This record gives sequence, C-alpha cells and structure tokens, in this order.
Amino acid sequence: MLHPRYIRYIKQALLFAVIWLLFGFVYSMIEQGILGNLDYYPSTKNRYDFNSSLIYSSFGSFLIGFIHGWVEVSWLNKKFGKNPLWVKIVLKTLFYLLFIILFLSILSLAINSNRFDASLLSPEVIQSFWLFIGNFSFWSVVVFIGFGLTVAMLFAELASYLGDNIFLNFLFGKYHTPRKEIRIFMFLDMKSSTTIAEKIGHAKYFELLKDCYADMSNAILETSGEIYQYVGDEIVVSWPEKTGLYKNNCIECFSLITKTFEKRKNHYTQKYGDVPLFKAGFHVGLVTTGEIGVVKKEIIYTGDILNTTARIQGECNTYKTVVLISEQLVSKLDCNESFWFKKVAKLQLRGKMELIQLYTLD
Repeated sequence: MLHPRYIRYIKQALLFAVIWLLFGFVYSMIEQGILGNLDYYPSTKNRYDFNSSLIYSSFGSFLIGFIHGWVEVSWLNKKFGKNPLWVKIVLKTLFYLLFIILFLSILSLAINSNRFDASLLSPEVIQSFWLFIGNFSFWSVVVFIGFGLTVAMLFAELASYLGDNIFLNFLFGKYHTPRKEIRIFMFLDMKSSTTIAEKIGHAKYFELLKDCYADMSNAILETSGEIYQYVGDEIVVSWPEKTGLYKNNCIECFSLITKTFEKRKNHYTQKYGDVPLFKAGFHVGLVTTGEIGVVKKEIIYTGDILNTTARIQGECNTYKTVVLISEQLVSKLDCNESFWFKKVAKLQLRGKMELIQLYTLD
C-alpha cells in the first residue's frame, strides 16, 4: 500500500486536476460558441476542429492540473508555508505564470504538429507557433488559465484551513444528513502547560504550540488520523474505526509523536528551555456526525465517547502515566511485540453505573 502521506498528496493533486479539467472544458465550449462553423482561427488562420480541441484541452488541463497540484502540495506549500496568504498567492502566481506560458507553448506545438501532420520543428509548425504566441488569443488563454490557477490555489488553501477530509465532506455533502458511525478518538494534552506558559511568557508559549502541532503533523498523516479540534494546548485526533485499528494506527500515532519530540529535544531545549511532554486518552464508540451552524458551518461529532475520552485523558496525572486507553479499544487492538497493555484501574463515569477498565502501555 502507498504511504498515507502520498495518498494525501494524490487526493489533493486530484482536486487541482479536476478544477483545471473543468476550466479546460469550459474554455473549449466557449471557443466553440465563438467560432461557430468556422474550421480555422481567424486571428492565426490555424485549422480548428472542435473534437480535437476538446480532447487536447481536457486531457492537457487534467494532466497539468495534477502536476500543478503535486508540485503545490509536495513542494511549494513547504517553501511558502510561513508566509501570509496574500504573499503565497502572489509568489506562487509569478512562479506558475512562467510555468503556464511554457505549458501552452508545448501544447501549441503539439497541436499544430498533429494538424499539419509534421514534426515539431518543421517550418509550418514553428511559424504557426509564433503567430499564436504573438497574438492576443494566446495571452487571453494565459489570463483564463491564470484565473483557474488562482481558484485552484484558493480552494487548496481553504481545504488546508478546514482539513482535507472535512473540505471534501462539505463539498460532497457526506454529513449534510447526520449519520452514526464508530470512531476512535485520541485527546492529546500538554503536561504542565500552565507552568510552561508562565515561565516563558504567553507570546513564546504560542510559538511553542505552533511548533508542537507542526511536529505532530507527520505522525498524524502517517497513521491516517484526522485532526478534529485544536483546543488551546489540547489536540483531538480521530479515526474511523477500521482505519484506526489498521496496524494499530491510533496507538502508533502517539508512539510516533513521542519519538518525534525525543528527536527534537535539542530544538525545544534551546528555543524554549524545556521539552514538552504530552499525555493521551483513547476511547472508541458511537458518534453522530453531521453539519451544524448557519453563520459558520462545522462538521461535529456528538456522543458520550467525547466526554468519556476527555475524562480518560484527565486521569493520566492521577495514575502517573502518559497514556490511558479504554478496555473497549484495547479489546479491538492487535497486541504484538510493539505494544503491550497493562491494567491500571476502573473509571467511574459521572451519572453512570458502569465502570470503564483503563489500560496503559507497558
């Protein structure tokens, strides 16, 4: 199977590809509407055929959109990740403007080579290419695709603010009607956060949180986790049951996060004077998932599992451990040489008679 990080890249790149495909299709339809029954372009006298134009535009747009998306999510986002949104858009637009001109030049040569049934470097193909480059029609295409490019980048930025899965769920209305599902939750909280904030100051503490959440990202992506909420120094990560249980993804996520901070301890010690430690609570159960809100919409989860998981995480200090897991989840996990579970205590939930057996990682 592909690494979850690359699966995410492919999904994001496909979003770009679909947007470009739509713009390519719309352009072909507008072009046909303007040219009507003409079998040539009036400005360049090049031959025109609607079917071949539609195929080239659609296929070329999809392909270049996917390449654009892959470059964007795997490279450029990292380069401009710390810049304000407007700076990112301007710098990326300048970069892609050159890219677009190069792409259109190659596409024009390929189309003319096919229409003239000649090689790419034949005189008639080159002459037709220069006529196209020097004509307003070429620059109108640049502007049209540039607009599509900006829309694709704005959609990508919007998806990054909401979260990829949440954006797609909104787009396709997956939770427009509330539905029930079994999910695994991890409530991850920084130990001694109040003491750290008082020690280093609230401005620097905020920088610490940004660094922590950034360093957690790879672990969450590698284990197919979905970030549900940031609540101050607490982060809530969720998995559909099948995904979270696959290769113990949910527990592996906490393990990878712990290893990440161990590797980065010099960075945190030098910059903040201390290495942050996190405690986690895990639980699995039934939630109702759906869209809510009018002025501001969100996809939220409701159910006892959320309060229970928060309560489990809150007991970490009581039992002097960094991770507590409910028996319901332990019974579904694969106990192997990587993870051993040890009984800790039974938790009494407020207003309920049942006790929840808690485990920790041994």
